[in-house]
Amino acid sequence: MSSQSRVLPHPAALRRLGLSPGMLTLLLLSAAHFFIDLYSGALAVLQPLLIDKLRLSLTQAGLLGGLLVFSSSVTQPLYGYLSDRWRSRLFSALSPAIAGIFISALGYAPSYAWALALVFLGGAGVSAFHPQGSAWATAGLERHRARWMAVFISTGTLGLALSPFIYSRIVASGGLESALWAAIPGFLVSALLLTLMPVPDHPLGAGAPAFDWAPLRAVRRPLTILFLGVFLRSAVQITYTQFLALYLNKERGFPLSQAALVLTLYLTAGALGGFIGGNLSERFGARRVILASFLYSTPFMSYFFFIDQGPWGIASLALGGLILLFTIPVNVVVAQELAPKQAGTVSALMMGFAWGTSGMLFIPLTGWVADHSSLHFALSLLLVFPPIGYWISRSLPREAHR
Repeated sequence: MSSQSRVLPHPAALRRLGLSPGMLTLLLLSAAHFFIDLYSGALAVLQPLLIDKLRLSLTQAGLLGGLLVFSSSVTQPLYGYLSDRWRSRLFSALSPAIAGIFISALGYAPSYAWALALVFLGGAGVSAFHPQGSAWATAGLERHRARWMAVFISTGTLGLALSPFIYSRIVASGGLESALWAAIPGFLVSALLLTLMPVPDHPLGAGAPAFDWAPLRAVRRPLTILFLGVFLRSAVQITYTQFLALYLNKERGFPLSQAALVLTLYLTAGALGGFIGGNLSERFGARRVILASFLYSTPFMSYFFFIDQGPWGIASLALGGLILLFTIPVNVVVAQELAPKQAGTVSALMMGFAWGTSGMLFIPLTGWVADHSSLHFALSLLLVFPPIGYWISRSLPREAHR
């Protein structure tokens, strides 16, 4: 995609605000990303209540989380392909409302089958947003794209981080069914996107297909390395997001509200880590940031599981999560620069498919291992993956600097 094709038309109604088309789109999509990821993180805190209400085993709880990951992440390449081809803003504009209503309605599920259906439909809203959202977020910003991508991604991670806190407060005061109130902001954000968000010019002309496999084949080796790195990082991050509150509540005796606060702290640190990582990559290069993330996150997270689970241990876990998530915006920007004409597709591969396949595999597997041993053993076992990610990522080309 050429530089000119990424310039967005400026809505006349907002000219007086002095926003460039690119900055307007970044702000709108960042706000949407906050709520999309807030909804995607709701299951982590609703899960203990659903286990009690529907009498679920940890394996069933893991399958519920795995289905959410499949629906919200593994299917992202499909939406990336469709959004690259048709470039309709409906992919990102309707997603907050869809994700919000179905995921927040989990408290009304009368059976496990209904819970599975609601999770699948809510996850579809999450999935449809991410490829187009990440491809369009920096579409009109020609400079410091890694930094602006870090802003977009960090707002999503912040939404994910605040999700346990927000949902735990809602259900604490009104019960599991009251979670439905959280869907209201999703409808409001969807209305803003439909009303205000401009659409990028089609680089190939109206109706022309925008997808071509050739650019992807040309960079398949570095893309594969990036994919494997995201897969291994996600084995830790997404599984901890799903089970940390449950682990603290069921095995460590934390009240659910306190367990949700620890999860919020961990995820907030990750949101900050994504922002820091995007800025560090512009100064030191993407490859160095990726390697440092894998190398230095493991010792801090291991301290929590094997040495101290008090305040210092929780702080160490949060610091490890911060370092682990250095690479989220870095991986996306590098992938987009390797294949700029398929920005939506490669964004989906890095943010969705790699993340999703990892979560779809390891969330149910972790639940199964926990049923046969303990969550402590199952979660600590995942810490073998960052060192493997470091070893694989050493093969990244040194010129991958943005």
